[in-house]
Amino acid sequence: MNIISTLLNNLNYPTILLLMLLESTVIPVPSELVVAPAAYHAASGQLNVFLVVLFATIGADLGASINYFVALYVGRPVIYKFANSKWGKLCLLNQQKVEKSEQYFDNHGVAATLTGRLIPGIRHLISIPAGLARMSYWKFLLYTTIGAGLWHAILAAMGWYLSSFVKEDELEATIEQYNHYIVGAIVGIVALAIIYFIIKSRIKNKRDKKDE
Repeated sequence: MNIISTLLNNLNYPTILLLMLLESTVIPVPSELVVAPAAYHAASGQLNVFLVVLFATIGADLGASINYFVALYVGRPVIYKFANSKWGKLCLLNQQKVEKSEQYFDNHGVAATLTGRLIPGIRHLISIPAGLARMSYWKFLLYTTIGAGLWHAILAAMGWYLSSFVKEDELEATIEQYNHYIVGAIVGIVALAIIYFIIKSRIKNKRDKKDE
């Protein structure tokens, strides 16, 4: 964790990529304390906000891909064994969290890979059930990129906005305060996205029946 703290205090494009890679595996790195502060500094010209979002999303894709392929090749028993081990607990992981991400995936299908990237507690684990279900990797990567890109863009917008009136030593506390509102908004967005995919699926099924 000392290494992560050091990286958080020295944000640049490689560290943003690395931290978001870790966050998308099983390492508990809070993305809001990476992307939002990076965008905060981008507002003063230290970084480019578009590159912040780009490198964060590439990191998320790489980390999610690691989870996907591990789940694809080692299977559920090994995943559960790790989640229940002391190493899993150090990563704030347990079998119940993995099962929760599987249930979300089962309930919402492949769209869960996109919407799940926006939900705390599900975000970094949704790639595991995608691998277990042997979802098409390229479809998985596309949905992950869209979901992660959207989430990072929201965080970057928050960091850029806060730069206009928040002092740097107050930034972390302010981000945590605003994060509650963001999570509420995200839940609403996810709910709308799920409704959209359900309606789209039903329309497709009706068309398929008519064509039979």
